[in-house]
Amino acid sequence: MTRTPQEVFADHGNRLGAGDPDLISQNYTEDAVFLTPEGVLTGRQGVKEGIGRLLADLPDADWRLTPQFAGNVLFLQWTATTATHQVTDGVDTFVFRDDLISAQTVRYTPSPRTA
Repeated sequence: MTRTPQEVFADHGNRLGAGDPDLISQNYTEDAVFLTPEGVLTGRQGVKEGIGRLLADLPDADWRLTPQFAGNVLFLQWTATTATHQVTDGVDTFVFRDDLISAQTVRYTPSPRTA
């Protein structure tokens, strides 16, 4: 069964909410690239490492997403708030291939939460 990029991303969000990098990485191709300001991570193992950092930086976050799809590409602006930190400048790009995510860029700045 073929999934649209919107369906893959919705599933990605559900898996992200579960907080399990192994489960999340299954929505990525085996040769996926995960690009961050710190460097490029590759394969599902790299995805697990990158997602693990994100989840560690923002545990139990309240996410606000603004997705913009164009064919097999998603531009995502987001914010997140945890008990102690917030992100107001989150930006990701996703590229979809074969019903999975084949590439993702991630950029965000955690800062202490303001009242």
